[in-house]
Amino acid sequence: MENSRISDITPEIYGLTEKIMQTGAIDPALYTEYQVKRGLRDINGQGVLAGLTRISDIQSFVRDGDQMVPCEGKLFYRGINIKDIVKGFITEKRYGFEEVVYLLLTGDMPDKTQLLDFKKLLAHYRTLPTNFVRDIIMKAPSADMMNTLARSVLTLYAYDEKANDISLPNVLRQSLQMVALFPLFSVYGYQAYRHYHDGQSLFIHVPDPELSTAENILHLLRPDSKYTELEAHILDVSLVLHAEHGGGNNSTFTTHVVSSSGTDTYSSVAASLGSLKGPKHGGANIKVVQMIEDMKKNLKDWTSESEVKDYLAKLLNKQAFDKAGLIYGMGHAVYSLSDPRADIFKSFVQNLSEEKGLSKEFQLYTLVERLAPEVIAKERKIYKGVSANVDFYSGFVYSMLKLPTELFTPIFAMARIAGWSAHRIEELSNAGKIIRPAYKNVQEARPYVPLDKR
Repeated sequence: MENSRISDITPEIYGLTEKIMQTGAIDPALYTEYQVKRGLRDINGQGVLAGLTRISDIQSFVRDGDQMVPCEGKLFYRGINIKDIVKGFITEKRYGFEEVVYLLLTGDMPDKTQLLDFKKLLAHYRTLPTNFVRDIIMKAPSADMMNTLARSVLTLYAYDEKANDISLPNVLRQSLQMVALFPLFSVYGYQAYRHYHDGQSLFIHVPDPELSTAENILHLLRPDSKYTELEAHILDVSLVLHAEHGGGNNSTFTTHVVSSSGTDTYSSVAASLGSLKGPKHGGANIKVVQMIEDMKKNLKDWTSESEVKDYLAKLLNKQAFDKAGLIYGMGHAVYSLSDPRADIFKSFVQNLSEEKGLSKEFQLYTLVERLAPEVIAKERKIYKGVSANVDFYSGFVYSMLKLPTELFTPIFAMARIAGWSAHRIEELSNAGKIIRPAYKNVQEARPYVPLDKR
């Protein structure tokens, strides 16, 4: 004990752990007896409705008399179908993340002038305090970029003269700064770690005010700052799809809970980052990529349905990959027949795989997506449909973009800070009894209006 290091797990710790395991177990039957949910999922693993929000809506079932019947998944941002939003800005050949941030925060789509002004505002905030990179990011770089991101957020508190002011204008200002700065915190943190721990060259690019968020991420990350239009647009779509997903997901629920205490914005965001870091939430796409890589090593023929089925069965029976008994990227707490984000992603993934010469890998992904529900239905008793979720393809996209795995979850955070900010403002608004009309259900969904007609 005297000569142990701070990170050593000593015999004394093991002894206390044994005692805790003996006294801390709860009989699973008690959850059913007392009708208590296990966190944000019920005993069957399905999602639990937690609170009310007007920020976004998810539809995975339709009512048929007294029955709830599974349907193709739908996701609405402020009443507008996410598929229509993506189709709109792609058809209009522009980037969509900035206008989605505006929509989530304000409740309305911006017109041309509002969008231009909003982009300028984000560009203005995309600047770190003097010496922040040298004094904060470069010193004691962490191997985990989510920890670096959280530390940067908490340190920013010390630079804010109105850090504890939770009036809505001030919280909105802080939120926009977070949206603008998350790419810098993450990419600069990665560059610092890569330099000091891996001995790689250090380069720090300055963000370009004329570029979109997606373009700036690639500009900041790559040594030559070069990227193709397709790469930037697909990363932009990824940010849009990850920007928001209702108030019941783990990190957004954390935002509501922590904000309800009246704490400052930086503490709220840091708490949500801690939640998102978990492999069952933001870190899932890394597991998908690792699983597919293991599959490629162990399959003789990537196109063989029988080989793929056998491997998937081994995954479920804890005989392959990490032996966790999971097929990563398959299934969702809310969606059953389909995850609309995965459906949107898939078409873009195919185009990118062709550009990168990775069509064989894409075919393997699609084969796993098709066969996994069949294997799961055979091997497991399931309570609802199983389909690919957004994590199934996002990791593949990031790999094709040559984004380091260390940044997979931070990119999720770069997008989801938009949703967290909207939910924090909503929580504080309701606490102040500011009542506005809500979108009660998906039947009140609004149509997407092209930018030139707003």
